[in-house]
Amino acid sequence: MARKTAKELSTPEASPSRRPSSSGSSPEKPPGPLSITTPPEDREVVKINTSNLVDLKNTCDDALKRYLSRPDLFKQIHLHTDVRLTLGWGGVFVAGATGLYGWKTEFEAAKPAVWAGLILYILLTTLQTLYAYFVEGDIIFVGRRKTFSKRIVTERITISSRTEPVQNTNPPAYELSISYVQSSGAGKSLLGKGKTKAGKEYNAFFDETGVMDQEKFELWVGGLVEEVMEGKAT
Repeated sequence: MARKTAKELSTPEASPSRRPSSSGSSPEKPPGPLSITTPPEDREVVKINTSNLVDLKNTCDDALKRYLSRPDLFKQIHLHTDVRLTLGWGGVFVAGATGLYGWKTEFEAAKPAVWAGLILYILLTTLQTLYAYFVEGDIIFVGRRKTFSKRIVTERITISSRTEPVQNTNPPAYELSISYVQSSGAGKSLLGKGKTKAGKEYNAFFDETGVMDQEKFELWVGGLVEEVMEGKAT
């Protein structure tokens, strides 16, 4: 299946320090990521082993979160992580409490409580797995922003990522799925929405030594997000 590739944004004209964001031209459209520059001194050198696809994806995921959760952009919502941690720590607590009770109590007397603890532990672990697979899925970033012009405008963006494996002669690629909703009146009035999917080869963002070109990556991500914010992507 052919992959939709985003338009190259690495030309000098697309640099965040030179290109104003069209999404900031209207009071109903707050500034997009390309209009908010990232000072070079705020970037640390990122170098990884490019032969490891897991490291490549995780590094791109982390760079995306840093870029979009900057001040004046989106506040990252950690709901999925919080739910998984709550279920995970709940299972650990139940397992520990059950083990301690079984150790301090005579075997026959402890059996009902131990069975209850075991069943509860299995339930919590199963819920954690099901939540991660069916609800969270490939989602790596959920962000929200509230701004005020003539009214309070709320924006919500959800981004999923995956690695597209080698296909024919194409190297592995980083694929993003982005959805965006802009509303007012506590979500009662829909102002705009957009959705897009695009991919780009990992070797476009990393050199032969494994150093990441963060500016090029940010320009690509920022361009996709702004297209969705402007309703140009479907």
